[in-house]
Amino acid sequence: MESGVVRKEILELKQLIEKAKLGGGSEAIAKQHSQGKLTARERLELLFDNGEYIEFDMFVTTRATEFDMDKRKVPGDGVVTAFGRVDGRWVVGIAQDFTFMGGSVGEMHAAKIVKAMQYALSTGVPVVFLNDSGGARIQEGVDSLKGYGDIFYMNVVASGVIPQIAVIMGPCAGGAVYSPALMDFVIMVEKTSYMFITGPKVVKAALGEDVTEEELGGARVHASRSGVAHFIASNDREAIEIVKKLLSYLPSNNMDIPPRVDVGDDPYRLVPELDSIVPEDPKKPYDMYQIIESVIDKGTFFEVQKDFAKNAIIGFARLNGYTVCIVANNPQYYMGALDIDSSDKISRFVRFCDAFNIPIITFVDTPGFVPGTYQEHRGIIRHGAKIIYAYSEAVVPKLTVIVRKAYGGAYIAMGSKHLGADLVIAWPTAEIAVMGPEAAAEVIWRKKLESIQDPAEREALLKKLAEEYKEKLTKPYFAASRGYVDMIIEPNQTRAILTKALEFLLTKREIRVRGPPKKHGVMPV
Repeated sequence: MESGVVRKEILELKQLIEKAKLGGGSEAIAKQHSQGKLTARERLELLFDNGEYIEFDMFVTTRATEFDMDKRKVPGDGVVTAFGRVDGRWVVGIAQDFTFMGGSVGEMHAAKIVKAMQYALSTGVPVVFLNDSGGARIQEGVDSLKGYGDIFYMNVVASGVIPQIAVIMGPCAGGAVYSPALMDFVIMVEKTSYMFITGPKVVKAALGEDVTEEELGGARVHASRSGVAHFIASNDREAIEIVKKLLSYLPSNNMDIPPRVDVGDDPYRLVPELDSIVPEDPKKPYDMYQIIESVIDKGTFFEVQKDFAKNAIIGFARLNGYTVCIVANNPQYYMGALDIDSSDKISRFVRFCDAFNIPIITFVDTPGFVPGTYQEHRGIIRHGAKIIYAYSEAVVPKLTVIVRKAYGGAYIAMGSKHLGADLVIAWPTAEIAVMGPEAAAEVIWRKKLESIQDPAEREALLKKLAEEYKEKLTKPYFAASRGYVDMIIEPNQTRAILTKALEFLLTKREIRVRGPPKKHGVMPV
């Protein structure tokens, strides 16, 4: 008799589990598939090793009873929370289930998410949040807003402690967008995902502007124009692969170090092609990617925000198997000059790398900050200051390579010795000065140049004076004589020297300049 009772209870459990796995039902699942989207559990199976994970809070249901909510209770309440291994390391996964009430966020739905983040925080493991939600559950009123607030608070508490990755795999609108925005990386899926504060209908009503969801907040828009998205994927499967690749470069938490992966590349190999990569004409661009790819371990560069602010390059790579952060100017766009967007792009990345113990290697070739009313009126001063703040505050190993131009405030901002760089290397092609030689000559010898009436003669003299200024002050030997540059090397030696310097600096201790007691500084955001 007793065994029969047990069998009945087990049967009841299995039935509840099956009901929970169905979410909004088989028809809703079929519709999800017809839109090219996977279900919440299918996504988690792709994320975790061998598709295995431990789900918790499977039987949580809404407490709401208004508007027939008591008749719409489904185990799980529209979100799956779990933990499992990704490439052998523990990760907490959260996947919203759009098949149940559009994945809308209610009180208990949010409580599950918060608990999952608390698990990740207390165990020191990354959290991956797979977003697919229509937004706040209107039927639950302010309880749903309270839930969002709790999630945002946990995002902030976890910031800088554990890596937080958001994957947008469906709609993400209104207040819901702020959780991904508070996380470290945002991955969006093309054509099936979008993010915006107010939708097309509200935009039409308020501004009379006709715009589609894709045009307003699609993946391409956020990857190339707003900078909200760090990566874009063509489908759910590719998005999960990007998550896995990203995690492979990151530590589990801020007290850990990233995993080392030996790819079999000679750490001390010379790179002869670098000796001729910089053109003799200082105004002619070249491929900074070629320099990066030649110096790091082969095939390990993983670019972040590649379609946003292309005058700057950021990403993860490996050097002798160690994870490093790469920051570089891109002379093929704006000659590598810094603007508002590139300043935000670089500063945020530098702060992330410092928070998670990843050394920063900076390749410099910038003529300065982008001039003009557009940049000035939109706050290039404030945005540019973010780079200075980020590099100054960073205590991880900081290695800087001055490839060509390093002028003015941009020279200081891009990981200079004056902002605490541990090692500054310059190539013989480096030009370090307040401004370019011609501009400097025009200032220094202005009266002499103005006294010459013949334009051709004046141009010839300007060229001569600029060359004189260049020889005396812009060549790297002058900066090296002051100790602002630690080494001037042949370009082919860059990989070998960076590898040895990194090995030496890995034991660097955190040393901060003494100052008055404070909670924290006030970054110019």
